[in-house]
Amino acid sequence: MGFWAALQFLTIFPTPLRQEVTAKASGQSLTYFPLVGLILGAILLGLNYALNLILPASVVYALLIIALVILTGAHHLDGFIDTCDGVIAGKSKAERLTIMSDSKVGTFGIAGAILLLLLKYVSLSSAPALQALLLMPTLSRWTMVTCIFTFPYAKISGMGLAFKQGAIWQRLTIATVTALIITIALLKWWGLALMAALWLIVFGISSHFRSRLGGLTGDNYGAINEIAEVLVLILIIIIWRYYSG
Repeated sequence: MGFWAALQFLTIFPTPLRQEVTAKASGQSLTYFPLVGLILGAILLGLNYALNLILPASVVYALLIIALVILTGAHHLDGFIDTCDGVIAGKSKAERLTIMSDSKVGTFGIAGAILLLLLKYVSLSSAPALQALLLMPTLSRWTMVTCIFTFPYAKISGMGLAFKQGAIWQRLTIATVTALIITIALLKWWGLALMAALWLIVFGISSHFRSRLGGLTGDNYGAINEIAEVLVLILIIIIWRYYSG
C-alpha cells in the first residue's frame, strides 16, 4: 500500500489504488520516496539514450526537464512557485500562508520558476548523465522525507499534514538507507559527501522557511524537492571533477 501511495502522490502513473489514499498510507509512503525517485530517474535515463539518437544534446536536456515536469504532474513545481510567492512577498506569517494557499501566481513565483528551470537545464547539461539523471530525482525525494521528519508542520490542516504525522524515524531510516545504497553504487564513497552536503544546504533553506512560516507546509515540501534537484546536479558537477580524476 505504501509504495502505491508514494507512486500515486509523486507521479502521474496509474496505480491499483481505487480510492483516496488514507492518512496511514500517506505516512507509509515516505519509506518509498527515494525508490519512486529512482524509477523516475530510470525513465529519464532511458529517454536520454533514445532521444540522443535523433536529437542534439541541447534539445534533449530541455525535453528531459519537460518530461520530469509532466511525469510528476508539475506538483512539486507548483509548490515551489507558491513558496516563492508566500515566503518572499508576505509581511507576516499569516499573510505568507494565505498567499501560498491562493491559486493565483505572483511575480516572485513566475521569476523563481524561470530561474529554477534555467539553472536545472544548465546544470543537467554539464553533469554526467547516468549519475545526474538517477540521483537527481532519488535524492531530492529523500530530502523531502528528511525535512518532513525534522521540521514541524506550519498549519493545522492541509495535504502535507498526513505525511508529517506519518514521519516516524523507522521510515526515515529505511528511506535514508535506500538513498545511501543507490548513491554509493553510483558515486562510491563520494556519495556520502554528496548526501551530507545536500542535507546541510537543504536544512539551512528549510530553517529559513520555518522562520518565515512557523514550520513547513505541503508547498514547502514541493519547493524543497525542486531546490534539491538543482543542488544534486550542482554537487555532482563539483564531485565529478575529483571523482573522474
